Amino acid sequence: MSREQGPNPPTLEDELNQLDGDGTSWRARLALVRRELGSLRSEKTIMLAIAIQLFIAAFSSFLVVGLVSLYDPGAVDGYQTEVAVTGDGADDLVEVAIRQEGLSARQYDAASAQQAFDRGDVAAVLRTSRTDEGQLFVHVTAPEEGLETTLLVVQLRDALKDLERTERLANADAGRLAETPLFVPSAIQASPYVGFTYTVLLPLLCFLPVFISGSIVVDSLIEERDRGTLTLLRVAPLSLTEIVDAKVAATAALAPLQAVAWMVLLAVNGTSIATPTALVTLVAALSLLVVGVGAIVALVAPDRRQAQLCYSISIVGALVVASLLPEHPANTVAKFAMGSSTGTSWALLAGYCLAGIAAVVALRRIVGGLDTDSL
Repeated sequence: MSREQGPNPPTLEDELNQLDGDGTSWRARLALVRRELGSLRSEKTIMLAIAIQLFIAAFSSFLVVGLVSLYDPGAVDGYQTEVAVTGDGADDLVEVAIRQEGLSARQYDAASAQQAFDRGDVAAVLRTSRTDEGQLFVHVTAPEEGLETTLLVVQLRDALKDLERTERLANADAGRLAETPLFVPSAIQASPYVGFTYTVLLPLLCFLPVFISGSIVVDSLIEERDRGTLTLLRVAPLSLTEIVDAKVAATAALAPLQAVAWMVLLAVNGTSIATPTALVTLVAALSLLVVGVGAIVALVAPDRRQAQLCYSISIVGALVVASLLPEHPANTVAKFAMGSSTGTSWALLAGYCLAGIAAVVALRRIVGGLDTDSL
């Protein structure tokens, strides 16, 4: 189809009207989808978010090392923190601290411990005391702020948890507890990088595009309403339902496409995905669900501010509901990625697919019942 390009090139409405003459409404839908995707290039915030995700996925092999060190400092080879321990339970605490990677403890008297802390020889002071009933209390003195304090708190938290477990077992053997503590399996040696990659990084790269896609469709429909271009599109060979379908298809497809790209980049960096098809299906289903809900909010809400507020509240509510599921979506992603999926994982995947389809059906019914003149 050729036409001359004058000083005022044909608009989308001109293209759609010309397609109407050919009787090809499906081509009109594709034209609307291309226009929707092309408009994203002008959204700097969206492009920046995608660029950040691209950077994380492309350089995940060394980013993971730095990120893991923030929540598991002992995972970084050569990192060592020394603390001073004083008081009646110093022996027990030092014995536990020896088992913690990246943490070393030495016994001091109270005055020497404080002096070592003031000089910067030790990172923290742990003062222990026992009651007549055998209860052990630990008072920690640490720097007020800074990255080192954050790392120190994580290390001490793990050490004190280990100490608490040791004390409970000792008190149970001595008959001091009313109930016997539950048996806790021994810790196994596992790479923290693997855990972080599959349980934090990969779910982040899968879910963030979903939330962005929902925000995009809300802004797109609200902008069409504010500018009046949604009304202009009605002169095309498309109904309002078909127009909304094209917008939902364009934005909902972004998340699974990004997920595929991120998984390819992760694979290049050495992170293998056991069942990529299931992950892409999961992301597509969630994207369809979130985009469908976002489109409903955009068509019903009176203005942009209320639409974004309702969308944000809906996302927060969805996160609360997700925490009540038999398996959190992030855990489902991790299980599919590592090849340890269970029957529950597959059942939830089917549920997400049904929820996405239900959202689209509900959206089409709502659009069909709208008074188009009010838009």
